[in-house]
Amino acid sequence: MVESSRLRQIFTLSLPIIGGMISQNVLNLVDTAMVGTLGAPAITAVGIGGFLNFWSISLILGISAGVQAMAARRMGEGRESEAALSLNGGILIALGVGLPLGVGLSALTPYFFPYLYDDPEVIAAGVPYLQARLAASFAVGINFSFRGFWNGIRQSGVYMRTLIFMHALNILFNYIFIFGNFGAPALGAGGAGLASALSVVCGSLYYTAMGFSRARHMGFLQAWPDSAGFRTLVRLSIPNSIQQFFFSGGLTAMFWIFGQIGTFEAAAATIIINIMLVAYLPGMGMGLAAATLVGQALGRGEIEDARRWGWEVVRVGMLILGVLGLPMIFFTDYIVGVFIQSEDAATVIDLARTPLRLSGILMCFEAVGLVLMNALLGAGDSRSVMLASVGMQWLLFLPVAFLLGPVLGFGLLTLWSANLSYRMLLAGVFFILWRRGGWTNIQV
Repeated sequence: MVESSRLRQIFTLSLPIIGGMISQNVLNLVDTAMVGTLGAPAITAVGIGGFLNFWSISLILGISAGVQAMAARRMGEGRESEAALSLNGGILIALGVGLPLGVGLSALTPYFFPYLYDDPEVIAAGVPYLQARLAASFAVGINFSFRGFWNGIRQSGVYMRTLIFMHALNILFNYIFIFGNFGAPALGAGGAGLASALSVVCGSLYYTAMGFSRARHMGFLQAWPDSAGFRTLVRLSIPNSIQQFFFSGGLTAMFWIFGQIGTFEAAAATIIINIMLVAYLPGMGMGLAAATLVGQALGRGEIEDARRWGWEVVRVGMLILGVLGLPMIFFTDYIVGVFIQSEDAATVIDLARTPLRLSGILMCFEAVGLVLMNALLGAGDSRSVMLASVGMQWLLFLPVAFLLGPVLGFGLLTLWSANLSYRMLLAGVFFILWRRGGWTNIQV
C-alpha cells in the first residue's frame, strides 16, 4: 500500500499533468473526429500527417526531459534561483532548431508525402494539413521546454491550464477553418492542421506570460546556462530526442505497414492509435510526476526514497490504467464510432473492434513501462531509455510487423497483437533497469 501522504503528493503533482496531457492529445482527437465527417481518406490523411509531424519535430521534443531533470534536481538541491536556466536553454534550442526545421520541411512536404501514400485523395488532404502543422514546429519545442520546467518545479497546474486553453482554441479554430464558418474558407483537413498550428503558437505566448509572472525569481529569461549547464542539458536531451525521433518514425513506419493492407485498415489503425495515445496519458502523467519526485529526491541525496517513489507511482498507475481499459473492452463500438460517421463507418468499426479490446485488457501493464521510462529519465538515465526503446521497436517489432503484414498478408488484428507484445516486452525491460539501480549514480 502507498501511504496517504505520499499518495497525496503523487496525485497533487500528476493530476494537473494528466489533465494537461489529455488536453494536448485531444488536439489530435478533435482533428480526427471533426475530419471524420469527410470520410476515410481524410481520416487517413490526418493520421499520416500527424505521425509525420511528430516524426519531423521529434528531435526537439527531447528538450523537455532535459529541462525537467535539471529543474527538479536544482529544486531538490535548494538552488531555486537557478531552476529556470535549463528552461532558457531549452527555448533557445527550440528557436534555433525548430524555426529552420519547420520552414524547410513544410516547403518539402509536397515532394515527400506522395512516397508514403499513393491515394490521390489522401495526398490532396494530407499535404496542406502537414504543412500547417510543421510551420509551428518552433512553438511545439518551446511548449515542451515549458512542460518540463513547470512539472520539474511542481507547478504542473500552469501546464494544465495552458493546454486546456490551447484545446479550447483548437476546437474553435477547427470549427472555423475545417467547415468554413465565420466567413473563413472551408479548408477541410488542411483547416484542421491550421487550427492546431495556431493553437500551439497561442499556447507558447501564454506560457511566456506565465514565465514572466511566476518564474522571474528562478532566472527566467535573465541569464543563459553556462557552458557546463548547456552541456548537461544537451547530454540529457539528445538521447531522449533520438528516442522520440525513432519512436515517431516507428509510428509512421507502422502506419505505412497498416496502409499496405488497405485504406480501411489504415483508417481503423489511425482511430485505434489516437485512442490509445489519449488512454496512455494518465500513465504518462504519472510517469512525469515520478520523474519530478525521483529527481528531487536524488537532489536531496535520498536514493532509497527515489527508488521507493518509482515503485509506488507504478502501483497507482497500474490501478488507474486498468480502470481506463474497461470502456475499451465493454463499449468498443461506441468509442470507435465517435471518430467515424461516414458511410465507411461499419467497415472501420468492425476492423477496429478486437484490436481495441485487446488493448483494454493489457492497459494496466502499460503503466509499468510508461511510469518507469519517465522515472529513469527523471534520474538522468536517458541513454538506457533510448537504447531499450529504439532497439525493441526497430530491431524487433517493425521487422516482425513488416513480415506479418506486407510479406505474409496477415490483417490488422495480427499486426496489432504484435504491437501489444512488443510493448509488454519493453515494459519488462524498464522494470529490470529500474530494479538494477544503475540510474542512482548519474550526475545531473
